[in-house]
Amino acid sequence: MDLGLQGKTALVLGGSKGLGRGVADALAGEGVAVALVARGKEALDRAVAEISARGGRAIGLPADTADWPTIEHAAMSARDQLGPIDILLNNSGGPPPSRVIGIAPELWEAQFRSMVLVYFRLTDLMLPDMRKRGWGRILNVASESVIQPIPQIAISNTLRSAVVGWAKTLAGEVARDGVTVNTLLPGAFETDRVLQVQRATSAQQGVTMEDLAQRVARGIPVGRMGKPAEFGAFAAFLASPLAGYITGSMFRLDGGSVRSV
Repeated sequence: MDLGLQGKTALVLGGSKGLGRGVADALAGEGVAVALVARGKEALDRAVAEISARGGRAIGLPADTADWPTIEHAAMSARDQLGPIDILLNNSGGPPPSRVIGIAPELWEAQFRSMVLVYFRLTDLMLPDMRKRGWGRILNVASESVIQPIPQIAISNTLRSAVVGWAKTLAGEVARDGVTVNTLLPGAFETDRVLQVQRATSAQQGVTMEDLAQRVARGIPVGRMGKPAEFGAFAAFLASPLAGYITGSMFRLDGGSVRSV
């Protein structure tokens, strides 16, 4: 299926690995020029080279969501090199595993800046061009934990929910401008972040990573973790003109692991 994205531009946070890379690959495969933003230059260079080798157009921009000036500079560089951005994927790394009791205020504040405030500020930066042209897509990566909190990632459970409230409000404000805003709620995917959480859980519970992985798979109705390419394919559809009537919504991509309707 042709998603009608040929010639569009995208800015993808966390685009060198994991879910962000899955989205970047899917968009590039549809003819979108993608700007990948991530901290590690080596991983960025590798991602850009691989996308380019498949005939896509990609640039890599080193930046850190915890350091707003670097993100702002990357966004402006993307605009200068690719033109106005049509599609924005807001995506950030997760905080350290923890319980919710006793978290230092400084950690709350630091994680809010890197996981939430960066979404707000970057979207405000990209929106004027989208509204002027009458077309844009804002996609936000949160987590299934906003529906069903996950033990040991208390900060993520809390702050991802703030993104949901902001996104729903924003969707109503920009819908008539041709800009849609949707939030993706991933479950367990084969990413470095999920492995980090699983290592913490295995150490706490005294079980091996292999045993834990098997337990996780048994708890997912489809019997396995998701692949970043599957996440990317759905994100590409939401970013396309075909999804122009979808906004202000949340979508669980979790293999059926969340038990609520």
